[in-house]
Amino acid sequence: MCNMTFEETGGDTSSERMESVAKALEEVLSSALPQGCITVGVYEAAKSLNADPDNVVLCLLATDDEEDVALQIHFTLIQAFCCENDINILRVSNMRRLSEILGGGKPGGEPMDLHCVLVTSPQSSPWKDPALSKVNRFCRDSRCLDQWVPVINLPDR
Repeated sequence: MCNMTFEETGGDTSSERMESVAKALEEVLSSALPQGCITVGVYEAAKSLNADPDNVVLCLLATDDEEDVALQIHFTLIQAFCCENDINILRVSNMRRLSEILGGGKPGGEPMDLHCVLVTSPQSSPWKDPALSKVNRFCRDSRCLDQWVPVINLPDR
């Protein structure tokens, strides 16, 4: 159901809303990381989605590598799976900032594959996070505007 006012759909309020959602996304990632609720990498994400799709609360896909045809095929399959399983999806730009939020890299200095990042629910209890609710509401509202995979730019800090 789409109940959006004119102010929510355009104008200066839209850029403020995007900033607010980007900040909420940072909060979600920052709180999910220490709980072990982040899956990083296209292959790891596909395995996690296959094993337990009901546990995934959000899927993030990179916007940085548009020319890589194989990666775009993976993205298409992941997006279809997420849509089929009612998992919200966001495209994220500013991969450098995403890397900073998620701790930089793997042990040994190897960079993380940030092309796909999943946020999962903690095993102990369902996630009741206001920041996650804001991100989910943004995804739902975007679908009402026929933006099935909205793009969020994480601002530099």
